[in-house]
Amino acid sequence: MSFSVHGFFQCLVAGVLCFAASLSAAQQLSESEKVYLASQNPVSLCVDPDWWPFETINTSGQHVGISADLLDLVAKRLGMQFKLHQTRTWEESLVASQAGNCRLMSFLNRTPERERWLIFTEPLLSDPNVLITREEHPFIADLSTLSGKTMALPRGTAMMERLRVDYPHLILVGTESEAEALKMVSERKADMTLRSLIVAAHTIKQHGWFNLKISGQIPGYDNQLRVGVLQSETVLRDLLDKGIATLTAEDRSRVVDHHVSINVVTQVDTDYTLVLWLLALLAAVALTSLVWMRRLHQLNAQLRTQSQTDLLTGLLNRHGLARSFALDVERAQRYLRPLSVLMLDIDHFKRINDGQGHLMGDKVLVELARVIQATVRQVDTVCRWGGEEFVVVCHETTGEQAAQQAERLLQCERQHAFAHGQPVTISAGVATVRSGDSVETLLARADGALYQAKTTGRDRVCDEPPQS
Repeated sequence: MSFSVHGFFQCLVAGVLCFAASLSAAQQLSESEKVYLASQNPVSLCVDPDWWPFETINTSGQHVGISADLLDLVAKRLGMQFKLHQTRTWEESLVASQAGNCRLMSFLNRTPERERWLIFTEPLLSDPNVLITREEHPFIADLSTLSGKTMALPRGTAMMERLRVDYPHLILVGTESEAEALKMVSERKADMTLRSLIVAAHTIKQHGWFNLKISGQIPGYDNQLRVGVLQSETVLRDLLDKGIATLTAEDRSRVVDHHVSINVVTQVDTDYTLVLWLLALLAAVALTSLVWMRRLHQLNAQLRTQSQTDLLTGLLNRHGLARSFALDVERAQRYLRPLSVLMLDIDHFKRINDGQGHLMGDKVLVELARVIQATVRQVDTVCRWGGEEFVVVCHETTGEQAAQQAERLLQCERQHAFAHGQPVTISAGVATVRSGDSVETLLARADGALYQAKTTGRDRVCDEPPQS
C-alpha cells in the first residue's frame, strides 16, 4: 500500500471545509427550528428510481447518485435525516407525493402542474438540457420551425409538460426511461429527444450510441433541479434552503465529477498477463472518453454560435443580444453613461416578398445587414430582431447623436443599389436609457418611436417623446 501526503492533505482540507459548513448551517437555525427538526426526523423522501447518474435506487434499496450525495451534504449540515419511500418508476413517485406518502421529492424542476401540491427550494444543481438527434440531422436553431417532428421523452417529466404547451406542433412520445428515449432516436423511431447534458453524455457513452449528437438547445429550458416540498411544509422548505445555501461550487463539482468519471476497479493478481490486459482496457476507455469529450466540446461550441447567430444575415439574433444588452443597460445607469438604441424596419417589405419572392426578400435582408454594419461604428452592436426589423445598440451615445447616426443610415440605404433593382427605405425609432430602465422598457419606447415614424410617412427617424 502506498501513502500520498498530498492526497492525505486534500482529504483533510475537504473534511475541515465540510465540518465548517455544517457548523455554519447549524448556527443559522433558531431554537424553534432545532426543536422542529428533532421532532420531525426522519423526513420521508420520494426519488426517481431510474435517472442515473442523477439518482437511482440500487439493488440494496439505497438512494444513490448526484442527488443523493448533495442531499446527504445538506442533511449533515442541518442535522436532518431522510427516509426513502421506495417506488418502481418516476410516475409512481409523483403519485406517492400527491397522496402525501412522502413529504419531499428530490431533484425536480418547478412547473405549474407540480405547484398544485408542492413548494420548491432553491436549486441544488443547474444543468442544461440539449436536443439530441441522429448524426445526419442538421443543427436546430429554432424548434418552432419543426412541425410534425417526433420527440421521445420520459413520461411525467417537467420538460414534457412544458413542451406540450410551448411547442404544440411537435408529436411527443412517452417512454419509461432516459435510455429508452435515446434508443428510439438512435433506431430512427423518433426524430429527437430533449435531455440533460450530463445524463445524455453518460447514457450515450454507456450504450455506444455514437450515431447521436447534440443538435441544439432551447433557451430557458435548463434544468433547475430543486427539492419539492408538500405545500403545508413551509418551515421544512425554509430549513432545506438554509442547508442548500451552504453548498459551494466546489461541493457541486466534486459530487458531479465523482459520478460522471470512469471508475476502474482492479484487483491484485500475480498473473501479469491479466494486469496488462487491464491496463490496455483502461487506456482504451480513457482514449475513447477523451475523443468523446472533445467531440462534445466541439459540438457545444458550434451550438453556442448557432443559437446566438441569425443564420441568414450572420448578425446576432435576439438570444445572442439578450445577455450583453441587459448588462449594457445596467452599466449605463450605474455609471450615468449615455446609451441609445435604434429600432429599424424596412418600409413596405411585404411588397418585395409578394412581388419578387421570398428568396429576393432574403437577399435584400442580407444586403441591408451589410449596409448597417458598414455604416455604424465598430463599437456598436447590430442585431436582427426578427423578420425585417433590426436593432442597433449605440454605446456612449446620447439620443441626439443616435438620431444623427440613424439619419446617416437612412441616407446610405436610399443610395444603395439593391439586387432587386428598386430603392429601399427604412424607418427608425430612437430611445435613450433613463433612470430605472430595463431592456424591455427601453425597447418599448424605441418601438413606439418606430411606430410614429411608420404612421407619419415612413423613410424617417423619430425620437421617443421627452421625459415628463
